[in-house]
Amino acid sequence: MDIINISGKWKVERSLSSHPQSPFSFSLSPTPTALLCNARIHQVKPTISFRLPNASPQLSHRVISPVSHRSRRQASRMSMETTPPRSVPVQVAHELLQAGQRYLDVRTAEEFNAGHVEDAINVPYMFKEGEGMVKNPNFIQEVSSLFSKDAEILVGCQSGRRSLMAAKDLIACEFTGITDVGGGYSAWVQSGFPVKMST
Repeated sequence: MDIINISGKWKVERSLSSHPQSPFSFSLSPTPTALLCNARIHQVKPTISFRLPNASPQLSHRVISPVSHRSRRQASRMSMETTPPRSVPVQVAHELLQAGQRYLDVRTAEEFNAGHVEDAINVPYMFKEGEGMVKNPNFIQEVSSLFSKDAEILVGCQSGRRSLMAAKDLIACEFTGITDVGGGYSAWVQSGFPVKMST
């Protein structure tokens, strides 16, 4: 029984097998979950070389190193960043709100005070600055203090542009229950749904 050293965290042990279709097998110590499948080693980077009795010294086997938890999270986040947010019309948003979802209004405080969806929570995605607008640098932090990552959240603005950007940012930060309100507050008012004015 030969011990093979890998330039990584794992030590691979090779032993001869009597199985007619498998001249040798591998085992890992410690054995990471889901690394062995059908007698193959998955997710390995380093190349290892070993010798078998009466075999060519050039015989080698390439394996792939285990993907770390951090790498999996990075891949998951990249996937989230490229996934477009779910967007629904205000009619569907109204039904979802009645079903218990919460409404996040990402307009400015001035817009919000002039009229908003009842029980909506206001966290501006952008602030007015001069003749333009600048992004709220604390947007994600403020939303995180009000909602859990798995909360079902309807994200709305005035017309749908800011809410779509805000929804993308929230999804990229691993919020899993984000729904964009297409058409925003303007479409909400045009549809005759109830609104509330701040005093």
